[in-house]
Amino acid sequence: MGRPKTATCALAPSLIHHSIRLLTMKRLLLLSAAMEISMSMAVAQVQVQQLTTENLTNPIGLDNTQPRFSWQLQSNKRNVLQTAYEIKVGTDAKIKGNGIWTSGKVSSDQSLLIPYNGSSLTSGKRYYWQVRVWDNQGNTSPWSTPAYWQTALLQPTDWKASWITQGFDDNGPRVSPLFRKEFTSGKKVSRATAYITAHGMYEAQINGKRVGDAYLTPGWTSYNKRLQYQVYDVTGLVQQGNNAIGVTLGNGWYRSYLAWSNSKDHYGTDVALLLQLDITYTDGTTQSVVSDESWKSSTGSIRYSEVYHGETVDARLDKKGWSTAGFNDRDWIPARKENYTKSTLLATYNEPVKKHETFKPLRVFKTPQGEQVLDYGQNLVGWVVVKASGKSGDSITLSHAEVMEKNGNFYTENLRAAKAENTYVLKGEGEETFEPHFTWQGFRYVRVKGYPGTINPDNFTAVALYSDMKPTGTFTSSNPLLNQLQHNIEWGLKGNFLDVPTDCPQRDERLGWTGDAQVFFRTASFLRGVGNFFDKWMKDVAADQLPTGAVPHVIPNVLGKQGGSAGWSDVATIIPWEMYLAYGDKKILEQQYPSMKAWVGYMSSQSTEQLWNKGGHFGDWLFYSVNDDRDGHSAITNKYLIAQCFYAYSTQLLINAATVLGNTQDVATYTTQLNNIKEAFRKEYTTPNGATTSNTQTSYVLALQFDMLPEAQRQQAADRLVKNIKQYGNHLTTGFLGTPYLCHVLSRFGYTDIAYSLLLQETYPSWLYPVKMGATTIWERWDGMKPDSTFQTPSMNSFNHYAYGAIGDWMYRVMVGIDTDDDGVGYKKITIKPHIGQKITNAGAAYDTRYGKLSSAWKVENGKLLLDVEIPANTTATIYIPANNAGDILESDRPLVSGNELQVAGTEPGYVKLKAGSGIYRFSTKWDSKK
Repeated sequence: MGRPKTATCALAPSLIHHSIRLLTMKRLLLLSAAMEISMSMAVAQVQVQQLTTENLTNPIGLDNTQPRFSWQLQSNKRNVLQTAYEIKVGTDAKIKGNGIWTSGKVSSDQSLLIPYNGSSLTSGKRYYWQVRVWDNQGNTSPWSTPAYWQTALLQPTDWKASWITQGFDDNGPRVSPLFRKEFTSGKKVSRATAYITAHGMYEAQINGKRVGDAYLTPGWTSYNKRLQYQVYDVTGLVQQGNNAIGVTLGNGWYRSYLAWSNSKDHYGTDVALLLQLDITYTDGTTQSVVSDESWKSSTGSIRYSEVYHGETVDARLDKKGWSTAGFNDRDWIPARKENYTKSTLLATYNEPVKKHETFKPLRVFKTPQGEQVLDYGQNLVGWVVVKASGKSGDSITLSHAEVMEKNGNFYTENLRAAKAENTYVLKGEGEETFEPHFTWQGFRYVRVKGYPGTINPDNFTAVALYSDMKPTGTFTSSNPLLNQLQHNIEWGLKGNFLDVPTDCPQRDERLGWTGDAQVFFRTASFLRGVGNFFDKWMKDVAADQLPTGAVPHVIPNVLGKQGGSAGWSDVATIIPWEMYLAYGDKKILEQQYPSMKAWVGYMSSQSTEQLWNKGGHFGDWLFYSVNDDRDGHSAITNKYLIAQCFYAYSTQLLINAATVLGNTQDVATYTTQLNNIKEAFRKEYTTPNGATTSNTQTSYVLALQFDMLPEAQRQQAADRLVKNIKQYGNHLTTGFLGTPYLCHVLSRFGYTDIAYSLLLQETYPSWLYPVKMGATTIWERWDGMKPDSTFQTPSMNSFNHYAYGAIGDWMYRVMVGIDTDDDGVGYKKITIKPHIGQKITNAGAAYDTRYGKLSSAWKVENGKLLLDVEIPANTTATIYIPANNAGDILESDRPLVSGNELQVAGTEPGYVKLKAGSGIYRFSTKWDSKK
C-alpha cells in the first residue's frame, strides 16, 4: 500500500522551509568565513610591529617631554610603502577614543622618530600609544598593540631625596659602605618606581631582592657635568606592610684609580647615594621614601674594590638580612646628608651593562711553574662566579690573563699596573658563591690560588658583561678563517662596549679613546644597535671638549688638557655624521653641530694659510714597522700629512651637516675653506705627478678616501697604492687611521681583487694572521704574538682592541654589498651591490634596520651566481646584479621583467642596475668562476 497523499502534501511545505533555512544559514556561514578570510588576508597584508619610543621598547624613565615614536611595517606583499599614519596616546592600556592626543591621519611615509605633540607630560607617569598605517596598495592596518613609556622626573623640584654619605670616616682602605632604610607600606600598591644614582657605583635591594639586572650603574659620564640616574619599576618588590631598602656603593669610575701614575679621585673623594622611591596605591594616594639623614650606614663583605685592581670580598663580614625588614641595625651609624648638586642629573637612555653569555672552563691544567689555570677558550670581559666550600678564613684568589706565555706559564705583564685580581674569603658555612660587584676583568685564562679541595670546572662560571645593545647584524662566508675573524670582531665589540667605548678591557687603561671609537663606529653600527650608546657618549665628547675646541684623547676625559690629535679629535665630526647615515636621525647633527664646528675651528686656529702642520699627533698608530730599519721598509707616514687629510675630512663633514640642517651660510664659508685646505695639501705633500711625499699605503689611502687629489690624479694614486701593496708581498702596512679605509679605496678604484688578497692574507701583517695564531678577539697590534709565540712589547700589547676590526665595514658594505643611500639615510633607500671574490664561494649578511630586516647573500655554484635579497617594507632599493645584461638574469627562476616591483634602471661596468620595492627576491645569472 502507498502512503496517503494527504500526509505527503502536509509535510512538504515544512521540509521546504527547513531546507531554505539551512541553505540560508550555510550561505551566511560561508559569507562570514569568507569575510574572516578576507579580513585575515587584509590584516596579513600590512601590520604594524616593533613599536619603540626613543628607540627603546617600553622604556621606563624618559625625561624627554616630546618623546619620538617609531614602528615597522610587516607585509606578505612586495613593494609596500606607507602612505599615511595615525598615532594616539592615552594614560590607560586600553586607549579610549583619541586618548589625550592624536596625530590624526597624517599623509606621510615617515615611520621613524615622530614626536609626541600633545599636552604637557607628568613626571613618573606611564603613557600608552598605538599606531595604524595606510599603504600604497590600498590597505589599512589594524591598530597596533599598545606600547608604553614612563616619564622620569621632569622637573628639578620633583627630586625630594637628598644626597647622603656614610656616617663614618673613610680612612685607610676604602671599604664599600652599606645604606639601609625601613619603611611601611600600609595599603595595596598599584605602582612603585625607584630613581637611583650615585657618586661611584651602586647596587640596590628591596626586601633582600636585587633591584634590576643592570651592573656598573650609574654608568660612566662626565660626572661633573652629566650624571645619569636609573629608573626601575619595583612594584613587585614592595610589599604591603614592613619593607627595607639596602644599597651598596663602590668606588667605580668616580674615584677609582684611572689612567696612570696612581691617579685617582678624578671626580671627588666621596661615594654618595641619591635614591627616591615613589609609591602609588590603588586608592590613588602616594608615598615617597627618600635618601636622607634618617638612613643608616655600615660596612659589609666588600672590603676593597677598584676598577683596575679587582675586588676583595670577605664573607665573614657579611651582614645577613641587612636589606630586609626587621634587621637589627642598632650598631649602624646615621648617614650624613650632603648638599651635592642635582643640577647635573639626567635620565638614562643608553642600554645598561648586563650579564650575557656564560662559559665553563674548557680545561683545567697545571703550568710548568705549578700554577692551577682555567682556560675558557674565549677572551671575554666580565668576571668568574665561584662556588666553594671550606673553612672560615680560607682565601681564594683569582688572577686573570688574556694569553699564556710561550712556555705555557701564566702571563700578566701586558696588564701593566693593573692587578686584575679578585679575592674571596670564606665564611665556612657550606657551599658559598662569590662574584665581584664593582670591577671587571678581560681574560681567557684564570689562575686559581687557595681553592679548598679539587678544582671542579662546574664551580667556575665565566660571565660576559657588556652594554645590552640589541644585536642587529650578522655575517657569514664560505671561508672558516673569515668567519672566525667575524667572531673576533663581535667579541672585540662586546668586550669594549661597557657603557663607554673603551680601547681595551684588561690593563690599567680601559678608557674611551676617541680615535679607536671613530674608526670602528661604522662596523659597530652594523653589529649592534649603538644609537643610544653613542648618543650618550657624544654628549660627553661635547661636554669635555676643551675651550680651544680641541677634543681630549679620551672621553670621559681623565687626562687633563691633552687633546687635539688628528684622527682622534675628529671623532667630533665623524661619528655624528656616520650616526646620521646609519640611523637617519637628524637630531644627532643638531645636537653635535656646535661641537663639530668648534673642532674645525680649532684646526683652523692651528693652521697657517690652511696648512695644519703643528701640534702633537698619534699619527697612523701602530703601523707596520721594522726594528733597526735601514732601508725605509717601515711604513712611516708624515703625521702632518695625516693631519691635513683629517682637517679636510672634518671640514667636509661639517659642510654635509650644515647642508642637512639648512645652514647655507656655513656651507658657503666652509666650502671655500675646504678648497684651500686641499690646495695646501697638494702643494705641501704631493709631487707634480701625483705621488705623496710619504709614499706609504696610508698616505695614498687617506688622500684618495678624502678626495685630496684632483680627479685627474686619483687613478694613478690608486695604482701607486697597489704597487706599494705588491712591494710588501700583498700585505698591508697601515695603522689605526689608514686601515679602516684601505679596502674601500681599493674597491672604489677598481682593485677589489687586491682588497680580497689583503683580506685573505694569512701571514703577518694581516687580519687573518692573529686568527691563525688562535685569537678569539681583535688584537691591538698586527703581531701582538709573534710567529715564534713570543710577545710584542708588553707596555702596549692588548689582545682585545677592536680598532683593526674596522675591516668588518668593508665585508658588510662591499663584499656582501649592504649599504644605505646618502639620499635616503638610515636605510630608507638601500643599495645592494655585492663584490664577488675569486676564492670565496658564498657570503651573506643580514641587518635589522629600523624599518625591518635587510639581507643580501650571494653564492657561486655550478656556473651560476645566486643572489638572495630581502628589502624591508617602507623602503626601496637599488640592486646591482653582477651581470652583463638584464637578459642574463632570472628572478625566482623566471626571466626578469620590469614592473612595479622591479625595474631595470640601466647598466654599469660589471653590473645590471635594478630598482626594487620591498620584498624577498632570488636572482640568478650565469657566472664564470674564473672572473
